[in-house]
Amino acid sequence: MLENFALGFELIWHWQNFVAVVIGATVGITFGALPGLTGGMAVAMLLPLTFDMEFVTAIMLLIGLYKGGVFGGSITAILLNTPGTAASACTSFDGYALTQKGQGVKALKMAKYSSCLADLASDLVLIAVAAPLASVALKFGPPEIAVLILFALTVIASVSGKSMIKGLISGTLGLLFATVGLDPILTTPRFCFNNVNLDSGLNLLPVLIGLFALPTVFRQLGKLSRSEADRFTIVAPKSPEDLRLSWREFRGTIRTIVRGTIIGTIVGIIPGVGVGIGSFVSYARARQATKNPALFGKGSLEGIAASESGNSAVVGATFIPLLSLGIPGDAVTAIITGAFLIHGLIPGPLLFQENAQIIYAIFIGLLICDLTYFIIGTLFMKHAALLSKIPRGILFPILFIFCMVGAFARFNSNFDVFVCILFGILGYNMLKFGFATAPFLIAFILSPIGEKDLRRALLMSDGSLSIFITRPISLFFVILTLLSIIGIVRGQLKKTGSLTRKIQEQVIPKPSVQVDEKEGTM
Repeated sequence: MLENFALGFELIWHWQNFVAVVIGATVGITFGALPGLTGGMAVAMLLPLTFDMEFVTAIMLLIGLYKGGVFGGSITAILLNTPGTAASACTSFDGYALTQKGQGVKALKMAKYSSCLADLASDLVLIAVAAPLASVALKFGPPEIAVLILFALTVIASVSGKSMIKGLISGTLGLLFATVGLDPILTTPRFCFNNVNLDSGLNLLPVLIGLFALPTVFRQLGKLSRSEADRFTIVAPKSPEDLRLSWREFRGTIRTIVRGTIIGTIVGIIPGVGVGIGSFVSYARARQATKNPALFGKGSLEGIAASESGNSAVVGATFIPLLSLGIPGDAVTAIITGAFLIHGLIPGPLLFQENAQIIYAIFIGLLICDLTYFIIGTLFMKHAALLSKIPRGILFPILFIFCMVGAFARFNSNFDVFVCILFGILGYNMLKFGFATAPFLIAFILSPIGEKDLRRALLMSDGSLSIFITRPISLFFVILTLLSIIGIVRGQLKKTGSLTRKIQEQVIPKPSVQVDEKEGTM
């Protein structure tokens, strides 16, 4: 192994590789921060530029784009409640709440530290146990993935806001809109209304932008008047402590970061699951394990740590099945697989035997990229803080234009722009009437994956539900789901009980106690 590392250093220790990493991380963070643009889109757009590069240089550029894109989504999610990617949606729940308290810089620092630490840990896992973990991932079939998605959906209870009923209604709407398009098994149209644009379903990016970005834009533009046009849109820090992330605050999130890293790594080695699920599952588990669940969604540093560690840990882990077995871990690594094939290399077990030095060069490059985007992310945060000095009348019209461009750019579709505006109106009214948008988005993202694997599992078992409890891994997730539901019900009962007691104390007056002064008795 040491000999392979030495050969890997020889391959990567060239100035063009370091330049590629810096360019990749910078462009990736920029794409991730802009609404509708993702690191995956950057990888796809810049892949043709790598055809004439040396292979290691090309891979360094693409890895920098991927990692930077996942982290970049947290910047606008925190500062503007505009998640650049689906993976940063959970980050906006608590990040924007902290920004409204003048602690946006602190939230950004929390996102940066948790992202980089989780990414680094995930890469170390990749280096140490790539082959064993990849073999475990192969044991995840449709039953296991279906129950994993069911467990992830329990996060809806954690992000429903003040009303569980409204949260469930929001989640149900997300499930319904996710069914639009062709049936995943029978390929028959569902709710398409003879519109060919709906045959492929509602694209995630316009829905994401519409639900999260546009309601903020509409609300801020609605507040504009001549007297308000020059006011800053981001609350200024009230004290120096709002700018600093203290060691005590960071120490309180270490357990959450470790948990999110483990969850993200496990999710990452399961092919086809993606960074969004790692974020949602990590956030749900942190919400259940925390001592301060009431803070989640209102400005919890633990919430940011859970989301960012959960999605960042997925990135390194997605290379485990790719490099060990030749199976792309997600859509982005599928694109990166194209770079391997273009340069005449086939990822998989034979690559370890025939070109081990390339594998170890990639390992080293992943670690270098972690350090690079940590530094570049710090510089980005300093410039991102300048958003607080841009008046609403300038910032939000520009943001609206970016939203429209982002919705259009993925598929060059005017229909996606229409969908984005429609969901922007829906999201604005949901917030106006107290319906949380997070349950909608979570259900919309997870349910297509869950439905497809649920139906595949039932086809495997001829319709018998026993397949979910006779397989050890799926049984494990069934138990976790039941425990999660029990915890949610107990929490609601406690909340209802405390509310009932408060009402009784206010309605039923306490009996007055009179003391007989002469005898000293009550």
